[in-house]
Amino acid sequence: MNMPVTTEQTQSTAIENVSMGFGSLQSFELMQRAAKLLSASTLVPVVYRQQKEIKEYGKVTGYEDNPNALPNCVIALNMSARMGADPLMIMQNLYVIEGRPSWSSQFVISAINTCGRYSPLRFDLSEAGEAQEVEYTYTKWEKVGGKSTPVEKTGKVNVRHQSCVAWAIERETGQRLESPKITIQMAIDEGWLTKNGSKWQTMPELMLRYRAAAFFGRLYSPEILMGLQTAEETHDIIDLNDDGSVSVTRETAPVAKAVPMPQSKSAKQQAKAEPVEIVPAEVKTEPVSANSGGEVLATNGEKSLIKAKLENANMPVDQAIEICAITNDFDGLTKSDVEKLLEFAKELTEG
Repeated sequence: MNMPVTTEQTQSTAIENVSMGFGSLQSFELMQRAAKLLSASTLVPVVYRQQKEIKEYGKVTGYEDNPNALPNCVIALNMSARMGADPLMIMQNLYVIEGRPSWSSQFVISAINTCGRYSPLRFDLSEAGEAQEVEYTYTKWEKVGGKSTPVEKTGKVNVRHQSCVAWAIERETGQRLESPKITIQMAIDEGWLTKNGSKWQTMPELMLRYRAAAFFGRLYSPEILMGLQTAEETHDIIDLNDDGSVSVTRETAPVAKAVPMPQSKSAKQQAKAEPVEIVPAEVKTEPVSANSGGEVLATNGEKSLIKAKLENANMPVDQAIEICAITNDFDGLTKSDVEKLLEFAKELTEG
C-alpha cells in the first residue's frame, strides 16, 4: 500500500533541489545568501567586498560600505553557475577595468585547456626579424592658451617583428585548430604597441601569446569567454582623458610606418632569431604655444581619481607629488600636474 505524500515532504524535496539562479524566488534568495557570505570574506577582490578600505598616504585609516559588493557577487555566482566553474576562481580572474569586466589571459588559457574538447593550447612563435625603426604619431593633451588641447606628437621605437599562432587538436575530430596570426605589425597598426606604458614594448613575446590565446578562444570557444575580452585587450582600447574621464574605442590605431634600419649585406642574409627587444627612443614634439591664460586647476573629480589610483598603488599623495617634482599641493593641482601623476600611478600599478 502506497503511503500518501504529505505537504511537508513535498516542500522538503523542493528545497533540496533548489539551485542558485534567477529562475525562481527560492533560487534567487539562495544566490543572495551565498553572495552575502562571499562579500564578507577578505579573500575576494575588493570590488566584491562589503567593506572597502579608506587609505590616507598609503595607510588604512578606516572602512566604508561598498554598495556594489552584493550585486557584483551575484553576477559572479551566476557566471560561475553558467560556466560550471568555482565562484572564487571566477572572482579572482574577472577584472573590472573602468567598468568593463574582462578575463585574465591566464584564465582563458586555463579554461581552454580544462574544457576537455581540445589538447592543451600551444603556440607557434616565429623567429625575430631584423630590427626596424617604427615612426608613429599619437595625441597628447597640452595646455594651449590656458585650455587643454589635443596636440599631435611623433615618436620612434625600435622593434623586431615576430608572429604567433595559438593551436590545439580537437579531440573529437583530430583536426588541428589555429588562431589568426598575431604579429608585431598588427600591434603597431592597431595602436597596442604605441600606447603609453604598453606591455607590448617590454614583453612582446608574452603579449603575442596572450593575444593569440584570446583570439583562439573567441573563435572556437566563445561560450568560454561569454563575450568578454581579456584584461590585456581592454587595457589596449581604453584611453584616459585629461579631464579624468575615459574613452573606449576600437579604432586606436595611430598612423605608423616601419622604416628598416641600415644594415650590411651579410646582416640581411642572417635569418637567426634574437629575443624581441624594444629600445626606447627619443620623442619629438611639435611646438606648443605659451600659456597665456594662467594655470588651469584640476577638478574635484580629477583629484579623486588621482587619490584613488595612488592609494591602490600604496603610494602617499605627498610622496608622489614630491617624486614628480610638482610644486603645488594636492588642493592646488593643475591640469599638467594631474597628467604627471596619472602617468606615475600607471607606472606604479603596471610595474
